[in-house]
Amino acid sequence: MPKLFPSQKKDAAAIGASLQFIDYQIMKNYCAFLRGVNVNGTSMKMADVCEVFSQAGMNNVSSVLASGNILFQSDKNSAELKNILEKAMSQYFNYEAFLFIRTEKEIDVIFKNDPFPVIDNYHNYVFIGSENIEETLLEEFEKSNNAEAEKAKIINNIFYWQVPKGQTLGSAFGKVLGKKSLKDKMTSRNLNTFEKILKKFNN
Repeated sequence: MPKLFPSQKKDAAAIGASLQFIDYQIMKNYCAFLRGVNVNGTSMKMADVCEVFSQAGMNNVSSVLASGNILFQSDKNSAELKNILEKAMSQYFNYEAFLFIRTEKEIDVIFKNDPFPVIDNYHNYVFIGSENIEETLLEEFEKSNNAEAEKAKIINNIFYWQVPKGQTLGSAFGKVLGKKSLKDKMTSRNLNTFEKILKKFNN
């Protein structure tokens, strides 16, 4: 190996530091929202899920709640990550995995855009899914026999739903959400979950 003069060593060190900085800059914070976790016989520990993500090449992996919200860092885009992680999860847990990826910035916007006020005895839900799923959900909501107290709205391609506590699964629209045709297209979370995710990103 050729010897480097002091000035060359400084240049090499500077280049190395710059490359490290660039690598750091292109890493994004993501959250994967898993569909159907710990329901219908699909049982998994979040520690195991985090290990699967780590083995698949994700960095700084952690979880929020037991409903399948996995935080991590990566320099890949959302489409690549969805492919990689669905395959890894399906192989490890031996089930057909569906998950939806959003960046920290996207999650922040989704949280802030919630059109409904926070009211005692009501749930505010956010639906994360594939392209145009919000239109399908709104169509299903409008067709369903929704209670007078239920509300739904699309903001920036995200479907929001407000429903009285205790009626989430019993409402006509709640029952629609279990359709097989929607299984691979979306998942939902309480607005409080988004708040917890953002807090963890900022810790």
